[in-house]
Amino acid sequence: MANRDEDWVLGDDPDELGGPPEGLDEPFDDSLDDLAGAFGGGGFGGVGAARLLAMGVFLGSLGGAWFAGLSTSDFVAHLDRQVHAIHCALTPGEGAQLGDSGCKAVMMSPYSSFFRDQLWGGLPVSLWALAVFMFLAYRSLSIVVAGPVRKADTFFLLAATGLPVGMSAGYGYLATTEVGAVCLVCVGIYVSSGICLLFAALAHVAAPAAAGRVHGVGGGGSGLGTFVLGVGEGTAFVVALSLVYLSVVPTPPKASREGCGELLRRDDPAGALLHMSPVPGGVPSIDVLDPLCPACRAFDERLETMQHARRLDKRTVLFPLDSTCNWMVGQSLHPGACVVSEAMLCIGGAVKGRPGDPRAALTVRDWAFEHQEELMEQAKTDPKGFKKRIVAQFPAVKGCVGSARARSKLTKGLRWAVRNALPVLTPQLYIDGKMLCGEDTDMGLDYSLEHLIAGRGGAP
Repeated sequence: MANRDEDWVLGDDPDELGGPPEGLDEPFDDSLDDLAGAFGGGGFGGVGAARLLAMGVFLGSLGGAWFAGLSTSDFVAHLDRQVHAIHCALTPGEGAQLGDSGCKAVMMSPYSSFFRDQLWGGLPVSLWALAVFMFLAYRSLSIVVAGPVRKADTFFLLAATGLPVGMSAGYGYLATTEVGAVCLVCVGIYVSSGICLLFAALAHVAAPAAAGRVHGVGGGGSGLGTFVLGVGEGTAFVVALSLVYLSVVPTPPKASREGCGELLRRDDPAGALLHMSPVPGGVPSIDVLDPLCPACRAFDERLETMQHARRLDKRTVLFPLDSTCNWMVGQSLHPGACVVSEAMLCIGGAVKGRPGDPRAALTVRDWAFEHQEELMEQAKTDPKGFKKRIVAQFPAVKGCVGSARARSKLTKGLRWAVRNALPVLTPQLYIDGKMLCGEDTDMGLDYSLEHLIAGRGGAP
């Protein structure tokens, strides 16, 4: 064998061939020990391994802080009541985008922040996530660079990483079941949380049981002392970042507390408004609705999740943005909205000579909300078939939809809107005569509703 390195193959007897090629006779454990030794340990199953694995927690926490910071920056940008692009990608550096996305849906949901009715926009959950990941980065780095490592240190790190994992599970469930959307930036936070937990568990297994000093402010102490100290430090991170946020969050405009206008006349002598959501003793309110308006559907879905909205004794004026019945729009923004509105009036008992219950109109509205896109498309391409579909779905409106009485009642509702000089847009909500500002139907909705309801236009 002239060249033993080239001729040696798996299965040959090393004794006959003179041993494996140079470099293959070194045990793999030696490499691990060398790597662990770089972190101050004498072997992979001890202090060095714990530090090496704690570095994994550190890197995972940096990733979580990146995603949480990105989400927080988008949240803060929207506090000026304007429209902004939103980041919604797992890859760092990908640009923000305008329009609907899972990240926008989650951010606009009531689950994205705490104390929404006391603070403009609320305190974003992502801010506290950022504080937690910063704390995890601090604790894991202290294990990497400090002196001897104890089980108490790694046990607390493991327990601390359980917090973002638990929150990720809870908020992931809410996003998919309640909001019905997936936020990719949130997924980045979930994955980072899992990485932190995994490496923290491995670090705890690898850490020696021998005594050593406790990392963090103060040092020393028992395992319980380590835990209490860590909880105090983590709380300090959250409180400090919250105070910084509160010091820079913009003050909401006066209109958000007092409304953006007032109805000229609230009475309805023609009986054109539907009392679909009666709340005895509730706060009188009027909403302006187009049943085929996507923004109306989204607004209604948000209201249904809010405690404040359950106090509203609500009447509805139908305002279809459809030129076939509404002379205030030049072209039909929502084709078919006039027919659906007539169906709501017919089944709701608003049309003279037609029995009905105003609350039954909610069934028509909810069905129209659920099938908005296909209904508008059919109304545009097949108006007669569209009308037949409405009647087939709700037989009680047969002979009423398309009648002069139904169209007259719908026209009276539009004239009520003209008499009150309402803007040509939907949705609109008036609470005790005060108009909820259009800019406050997203981030500031809870705050504005709290003030308009509790103070009737003043501070609560």
